[in-house]
Parts: sequence; structure tokens; C-alpha cells
Amino acid sequence: MSEYKIHKFPKSRIATIDVCEMGKKKHHVAAFLEIDVTSAKEKIKKYKKDVGKISFIAWLIKVIGQTVADKKAIAANLAGKQKTIVFDDVNISFLIEKEINGEKVPLPVVIEKANTLEIEKITKLLSETKQETLSDNQIVIQKRATRAERFYYHLPGFIRRTIWKFMLKRPKMLFAKMGNVAVTSLGMYGKINGWFVPISIHPICFGIGSVIKKPVVKNDKIEIREIMNMTVLIDHDVIDGGSMARFISALNKNIEAGIFL
Repeated sequence: MSEYKIHKFPKSRIATIDVCEMGKKKHHVAAFLEIDVTSAKEKIKKYKKDVGKISFIAWLIKVIGQTVADKKAIAANLAGKQKTIVFDDVNISFLIEKEINGEKVPLPVVIEKANTLEIEKITKLLSETKQETLSDNQIVIQKRATRAERFYYHLPGFIRRTIWKFMLKRPKMLFAKMGNVAVTSLGMYGKINGWFVPISIHPICFGIGSVIKKPVVKNDKIEIREIMNMTVLIDHDVIDGGSMARFISALNKNIEAGIFL
């Protein structure tokens, strides 16, 4: 018999499993996008030289926040069976990989009012969060777990998921703890020429892939451009297809134009 080792995974993995289980029940429509970020990356390079230090992902979070703020209904939550609740603020839950007890674990940091923050502020927040020391009991970065939240990890699975069902029916509580937009970026960890489909309990979720150089037609000529793969999940329970398409069109336009740079 082959030798083997048994590893105990971090407690936060329990919350991840529960979120995935609840996320599978959402009626998300997935859009797979290829967005030309050539101009934006050039502007970011010039911005760093002339203005100040910013990161590509911080700028992207700012653009997503503003585009959602312009079309707030895209991030609405169900409130009962026949109503939706639309928040004025755009609070973005962004996954950051942290090391806890020798294991790399993705944990969300909630960027409050992301559409109103300067890109430098978001860049600094992400940088500081990466350096923050965490405990194994934390579910969300920058928010220390309460006694009740620490007790959550010891509950049976069906009780934990009952808690999530309770929260999903209370959008104000969910917004306060996890925001109304989710962003995750696997493109930060390696070049992947393709898309990934995240699972989320948020009304809208963005999966940022890699930026790959590809030949594209621009002004009737073939050029090598930097193309970002992005997956967008949008809750069809709260928004219709036409509104989805208009939002995606606005997002694509804002990213390709390199707004705020």
C-alpha cells in the first residue's frame, strides 16, 4: 500500500464549501468576455510614472464599482418573493489568497463604497490586507470573528447551510457582511488562456482571468493586443437579459477606454 499523509484543511474551507453549496442554487447567467486592455495597461504605466503607485486589479475594481453604481439594479437582491432591494453603495467582496498555518487560503476583503474610492486608496488597501496576520477562525479579512462565528465551524453541515439560507433571505444583513458584488482574480496567479466560472451567492460576480496577447482586428487591420478574459455571473431572478447586455456593454466600454486613468 502506498504511503500517504492526511492534512487538516483550514476552517475557512468549511465556509467555502457552504457558500458553493448555496451558490449553486442561484439562477446566475454567465457571460464570457474578451476585453481589450491594451490602452488601459499603457495608461496605468504612464499613471505610475506621472501620478502615483496603482495596480491593475485596483483600477479594475474601481471601474467595476463605478459601472455597477451607474446601473445599480444589476446588483439588486431579492427581498421576499416579489420585491428587490437596490443598495446605493457598491461594496465589493474581493478574494485575496492568505497563508494560514502554512496553507494558502482565499479569504474575502470587503471594499466598502468601492465606486467612491481613489485607485490609490484601493491599491493601498489590497496591499495592506495581503500583509495582515490572520487567525484560522476568520471568514472575512479585516473583520474579527465573533464568538458565534467561531462556533459556526463546529456545527453540522445542515445547520450551517440553514444559517446561510437565513442570511440570503435578509439582504441587508448579507450586504453588511459580504457586500453586493464579488470579484475574484485567478489571473493574478498565472497565465491561463481561458475562462473559469466562479460560484457565488452575490447578485453579480466577476471572475478575472489572465491577460493574453492575441491577434485581433482593429480598424480593419490585424494587431497584437492584450486581451483580458472575464466571466460575469448575473442573477436572472432580479434582472432581465436586455439590462444584462447593456451593463456588459457599458463595462466593456469603460475598461477599454481606461476611465479614471
